[in-house]
This record gives sequence, C-alpha cells and structure tokens, in this order.
Amino acid sequence: MIQMLKKILTKRYPALTWTTIIFILLAMPGSMLPSETHFVIPYFDKYIHISIFCVFVVLWSFYYAAKPDKKSRNIFFIIFITACLYGIAMEYVQKYFIPRRDFDVEDILADVIGSALGFIISVSILLIGKKQSRH
Repeated sequence: MIQMLKKILTKRYPALTWTTIIFILLAMPGSMLPSETHFVIPYFDKYIHISIFCVFVVLWSFYYAAKPDKKSRNIFFIIFITACLYGIAMEYVQKYFIPRRDFDVEDILADVIGSALGFIISVSILLIGKKQSRH
C-alpha cells in the first residue's frame, strides 16, 4: 500500500491537480463561498490556507524526490519559495480580479506557514528518512 502511494505521489499529476485545485479555490468569487453562521471555528480559513499550501509543497517535493540527488534540499527550498510567491500572487489576483474577494495579509502569512511546514515535512520524510533507511 505504501509503495503504491509512493509510486502515485512521484508522478506529476497529483501535484498539478493540487495546484489547479488551489487556483480554483482561491479564484472563486466571494459569492460562491459557503457561509456558515451556526458553527464558527475561529480562523478556520487560515487553517485551510496552511493545509493547502503544506500539501502543495509536499506533493511537488515528492515529485522531485523521485529523482533524488544532492540538490534535493535546494529543490525543496525552491518549491517552498514558489509556494510563497504563488500565495502572494493569488492574494493580488483576489484583490484586483475576483469579485467579493479581498487582499488579506493574514492569508499570506498562513500560506507561508503552510509552505514552511510542507518544506519541513518534505525534508524530514524524503531526505532524512532516506539517510536513515540506508543504515
């Protein structure tokens, strides 16, 4: 089961699909977003931003880790930076092009936190885990 999951995650389509899902979610007009008034979780949208950008970094890292070399940590860092820039760019897209969506610095911070978490997870699982499995 784990081998099958690794085989799937090292393909490009999970990362591309997730990138597209993020774009769709962040580009939806505000009128299409659900509004829940009965059960409110404080900062729920920030947890969503953290989660989606963490998964973004992990999926792209798995794809690039399929061809491991000594530059993998640098590639993971580039993925982290790319995720941060993607989050920032999408906030500007929301501000200028998406009806009823706003620019939110706290969303950018959540995107960066999620991207950093994804970077840490990727390095821990894909690089440190490989070194330990060799011994």
